[in-house]
Amino acid sequence: MSLYLSVVEGAYLRDLLAQPQAVADTLTGLRSFPPLQGRATASRHIVLTGIGSSLHALYPLLLRLVRAGHTALMIETGELVHAQSALLDERTLLVAVSQSGRSAEMVQLLDLITELPSRPFVVGVTNTADSPLALRSDALVPLRAGPEFSVSCKTYLSTLVALEWLGGALCGDDLDALIKELDHTAPLLEDYLVRWRTHVAQLTGQLTRLRHLFLLGRGPSLAAAGTGALIIKESTRFHAEGMSSPAFRHGPLEMVGLGLFAVVFAGAPATAALNETLVRDIRAAGGCAALVSADSDLSPFRLPAAPTRLLPVLEMLPVQMISLALAAIAGREPGRFERASKITVVA
Repeated sequence: MSLYLSVVEGAYLRDLLAQPQAVADTLTGLRSFPPLQGRATASRHIVLTGIGSSLHALYPLLLRLVRAGHTALMIETGELVHAQSALLDERTLLVAVSQSGRSAEMVQLLDLITELPSRPFVVGVTNTADSPLALRSDALVPLRAGPEFSVSCKTYLSTLVALEWLGGALCGDDLDALIKELDHTAPLLEDYLVRWRTHVAQLTGQLTRLRHLFLLGRGPSLAAAGTGALIIKESTRFHAEGMSSPAFRHGPLEMVGLGLFAVVFAGAPATAALNETLVRDIRAAGGCAALVSADSDLSPFRLPAAPTRLLPVLEMLPVQMISLALAAIAGREPGRFERASKITVVA
């Protein structure tokens, strides 16, 4: 097994192990964040935009805003620029997320806003302080996650934490109390990641004959399902598909059998029982399935016990371990791009 692990011990793994510190640094910066302007909290509607993992990270915030009574929409940045730009006016709060702050679609969006007769109020969330998004936002939420090798990991978890804080700010929560709760995130991440070798060793045995990987969840867990499938493809070149648990029953359930592995996020208590039932049904049909929860029967998928609001952050950890295991099985360094790049500059 040491031969397997030596393949993955590179820059991507170092970024994974640096995630607790990155999240802690993000929270340190948020402690001194100035209050949002009145226009940001009094807009007619809120448009949330990003692309790739930045878009998936926005889904828990979308649900939170809707529960609080806001009219909120989540739109991929390329679609917002070319198909739904009519939503952008002075009555709109635009929350724009881009880890680099300079991807092609985000720059196009910022250029479009400049040309509008009446522009939205822009809250930018980025890890790059001198990027177009940072420099052209009306309010900037900096991630401070530090440099990242390739696949989004540190920046993604920091984005989730920053957006949880932003949701509290927009909904009028006690931000000091919220920060104290979010402070538990870094130690919980550390507690899981310290055992990364054991997690990867166990997963390599389970995934050796894998052909189809599905990541399934409901509610806020859809962020992990979407981003998880993306990073598996990016980091290992293995195809993975993320979707909602009910959507899996509408067709893909027919694929269950040898070679299929379903990672199901138990998620929020309100729907956890439904996700647990899906795991049992997949196993009964001859497939392999793992439940990601605090009491999972498989240790790589067992999360530290935590408040529900922290689950989207913690749920990414088993997926990251899967990416290491699949790379080890293939004998390939995970996270090293051959065709893509860290910053996508072609729309």
